[in-house]
This record gives sequence, C-alpha cells and structure tokens, in this order.
Amino acid sequence: MFALQRPTEIPDAELIAAAIDGSEAAFTGLVERYQDRVFRLLGRYCRDQVECEDLAQIVFTKVFQKLHTFQGDSAFYTWLYRIAVNAATDHLSRAGHRRLRLVEDEAVLDTGGDRDHQSPAAPMLAAELARVTREIVATLPEKFRTILVLREFEDLSYTEIAQVLQIQLGTVESRLFRARQRFKEAFERTHPELLPGGAPSGAGRGGSR
Repeated sequence: MFALQRPTEIPDAELIAAAIDGSEAAFTGLVERYQDRVFRLLGRYCRDQVECEDLAQIVFTKVFQKLHTFQGDSAFYTWLYRIAVNAATDHLSRAGHRRLRLVEDEAVLDTGGDRDHQSPAAPMLAAELARVTREIVATLPEKFRTILVLREFEDLSYTEIAQVLQIQLGTVESRLFRARQRFKEAFERTHPELLPGGAPSGAGRGGSR
C-alpha cells in the first residue's frame, strides 16, 4: 500500500495503525513527516546540534515504544509534542541547564508599537531584541518558558497547547497571560531603552485560539 502512495498522501491514522502492526516503513514515514518539527522544537531547548539530535532520537524511541497508547482523541502531532516537551524539560533538569537557545534572527515576542524596519539600524536592533528576548525567556520559571515557546515560537493554538501540556483551556489562558506579564515586566525593568520611544510599553501579542 505504501509503495503505491507518496508518504504525504497517507493519513497519520493509517501510518500509525500500520506501525503498531509492525510496519517499519510506516513508522519511518511518521518520523520523516514530523522530524523537522520535532527537531525545531527541541532546538529551543538544546545548546547544540549534536545534543539536539541525541534528544530527538530519545523522543522517537519513546514514540515507538508508546505508539500503541495513542488514542486518537487529539492530533498526532500534539501527542508527539507532549513527548518532546517532556523529554526536553527532563533533559534540562538532569543536565542542570537553565537556558533556552531561541531563534537568533528575530525577536518573536512583541514589546509593543511599530518600528521602522527600513531603517539602516533595523537589523542591529532586531538582533539585540532577539538576544534580550532569549535572555529574559530563559530566566522565567519552566512552566512559563514552555508555554511561551509553544505559543510564541511554535505558534500552537490555545487548544493545541492544552492538549500538549494536558491542562485545561482556562489554565492555558491564565498561564500564558502571566508568562507574558512576567516577560513584559522583565523587559521594561532591564531594557527600557529598547522599547518604542525608550519608554515602557505593552508586551506580548494577542492571538486567536
């Protein structure tokens, strides 16, 4: 069956069922479909590529071992993200790491106001905003760091975050609100000069659920 269809045409449910029945090709199809997303997520936590690759291998080993427990009551990738997030936070706890390696080419968390991105100084300002963003997010408690990563960097919906973290939707809303407030307060306290006009302003972006 898999030889007659391109991997992208095979629904997750079929690949999962076949993998549970022992098809190595089906499980390989799942890995190939989601490995880039998992690697990107783990890259928010890992310090270097080798560390990230090792952790990705751990994640997919756990997926293989636990695949038979997937009930199908949520999207497969949210179930997969749950395993990846747990593996990453466990890894950081064991290794004693406390910093996230976030994207370096842009500041994802909005500190309020519009900036002139056509200005010659815009690239340097964006790089500095990204550096400050990484530093501040890295200082937040783990539950706030993770929810910001899932929402602001991975762009998951509120419902998807609730499924990944196995918490209520209301908890997602309140925790994300508090995480953004923590980020906002830290930004205003430590780097007010980077805010529009050099004065404190709002932080965090809204977003549809």
